[in-house]
Amino acid sequence: MVFAHEPVLLAETIAALAPPTGGIAVDCTAGGGGHSHALGEALGAGGRLIALDRDPAAVDAARARLADLDCAWQVVQAPFSELDRVLEEAGIGRGSVDAILADVGVSSHQIDSAERGFSFAADGPLDMRMDPTTGDTAADLVNHLDEVELADVIFRLGDERQSRRIARTIVRRRETEPFARTADLAAVIERAVGGRKGARIHPATRSFQALRIAVNGELDQLDSLLRSALAWLKPGGRLGVITFHSGEDRRVKRWFALLRQDCVCEPKGPTCTCGWHAQVRLPQGKGWTAGPDELARNPRARSARLRVAERLDVPLLPPSGARHAR
Repeated sequence: MVFAHEPVLLAETIAALAPPTGGIAVDCTAGGGGHSHALGEALGAGGRLIALDRDPAAVDAARARLADLDCAWQVVQAPFSELDRVLEEAGIGRGSVDAILADVGVSSHQIDSAERGFSFAADGPLDMRMDPTTGDTAADLVNHLDEVELADVIFRLGDERQSRRIARTIVRRRETEPFARTADLAAVIERAVGGRKGARIHPATRSFQALRIAVNGELDQLDSLLRSALAWLKPGGRLGVITFHSGEDRRVKRWFALLRQDCVCEPKGPTCTCGWHAQVRLPQGKGWTAGPDELARNPRARSARLRVAERLDVPLLPPSGARHAR
């Protein structure tokens, strides 16, 4: 299958990040190369683009997509938690990047490729790894996590209120036959919650989302990116993050809110003792969401939200206040 993925909030992203001609931009999630290509076009000749993705199929697709750019570019296979290593090896100096972007959702190609196991729309192996060469699969999790751990994953990462019932049903079923296929797991979850009952989404949707996030360590990956990205930006440089899940968006929102504060003392007192100061400004506090034209063209953009933070011209502080961003 050709790696096809329509970049969400494309116009909003390029306008908000405003990569300058001849500047440096980093796309931490190359995907099919859509956002990367638009960033590269804005940079033009004399600019430099670094793109990375953990999915080898995405890396190949992005390299093909970027071939006509005038700017210097490279695509590296790596998760965005390895941003520091990738930029150091590329010879990029800290404090020299104009724009950094991360689109932390699963790509349309991954969802639509049955053999990747991200979706139950078409039956496939219960995999869900963004890098299919390493790590535990979704089958490993559903077949080996104990009932409490499995329920916690489904509730915490999928916002699934019936997580305990689902986990209990999965554990009972796997005692006689382990799970190996997406359609099988989806059917068991559907039976566990008593069928669809006119629900807008399939009863297994939130559980599959939770397993995907757990398999790929997506929240830890996002936390790592948020902690490291600001140091690479020059004053006035911008970090943009596109999320599709409330848990991801909360992390970004709270982290940006922390970085724009002038004090994080707890409890608040008449005198600041933490020494914290604002390091970013937020060009648009609530971020950007897809408009009606994009939603009509790409319904998968309905839950997408772009948030952007611009680095201020102040000394950076270590992320010791990370606990406030949870």
